[in-house]
Amino acid sequence: MQTATFDYHLPPELIAQHPAPERDSSRLLVLNRANGSLVHNHFSDLLGLLRDGDVLVLNDSRVFNARLRGVNARSGGEFELLLLTQNGINDWWAMVRPGKRARIGTEINLHTPLGEKTGITARVLDTNQEGHRRLQFSGTENILNDLPRLGEPPLPPYIRRDTKDFSSDLDRYQTVYAKTAGSVAAPTAGLHFTENFLQKIRAKNIHVHHVTLHVGLGTFAPVKADRVEDNIMHSERFSVPKETADAVNLAREQKRRVIAVGTTSVRVLESVAAKHDGKILEGSGETNIFIYPPYNFRIVDALLTNFHLPRSTLLMLVSAFAAPNQTTGRDLLLRAYAEATKQKYRFYSYGDAMFIL
Repeated sequence: MQTATFDYHLPPELIAQHPAPERDSSRLLVLNRANGSLVHNHFSDLLGLLRDGDVLVLNDSRVFNARLRGVNARSGGEFELLLLTQNGINDWWAMVRPGKRARIGTEINLHTPLGEKTGITARVLDTNQEGHRRLQFSGTENILNDLPRLGEPPLPPYIRRDTKDFSSDLDRYQTVYAKTAGSVAAPTAGLHFTENFLQKIRAKNIHVHHVTLHVGLGTFAPVKADRVEDNIMHSERFSVPKETADAVNLAREQKRRVIAVGTTSVRVLESVAAKHDGKILEGSGETNIFIYPPYNFRIVDALLTNFHLPRSTLLMLVSAFAAPNQTTGRDLLLRAYAEATKQKYRFYSYGDAMFIL
């Protein structure tokens, strides 16, 4: 299967630069897999689409301020750092731009988002095949403790800011139920929920449970291979609480729906089920599961998701879900995307939502 077949055209003005005024005021496109129908709703209408006894699974990973800025200690040239993986205290793999100037031995003096000096330095120790840099931080006991003050929310590159004031993004680029810090990108399907809306869901006897998947390169890295099958996913850390495992397994036994909020929740559930003969077990680990058409989903019956970038692993996963065990899901999904484009839905992280049932 060619990666290029997952391409589509999107007018740039439909890329959401800011979230909706209220979290649950976004639009909701409903795709019925059984007949291919599309219905235009608002996110608040999701309540009427949920059934008594449904299990709703959310990813409660918290985004941390993974983006840092600094200057070359010798030349003064500017650098942008995106922390990816912690090897140990003050020892991280990171994406560094411009990468060509971040040679081994380069020292980068960090500054605050407002350009103030910090006394903290990142030294480039190594590079890998993907061009990432291994950084050793000095001038701090633990750079993690400084990120709330020094870091910026890791907004994707298609979201542009003309200001250094990220106060609104610190709130809105985070789910209201975020718990354990570890993600360098938000699990965006969950951004639409408010505490009040979750209370309404629970009052309808919908069982709300959580998994944790710390979003990293495995989720947002673009597919560079010409053939989908040749793409290699990065591993991401996940955990499944006992309460979630029990609730999902019981729902499967009783023929009740399991609804995943976001592709990250799908990847946790399906990864665990693939290893344990269709059962969900309590525990933690790493997953590099890559879901693309055709795929046999063992757990998830319905999916709430946002609109995803062309040629992305996320688009491929949703295409697989649109037609399980078939290769026709891509056509069905891209038809839905074309309709969303025509109706001027807002796309990507801060955009509108889609419910596939």
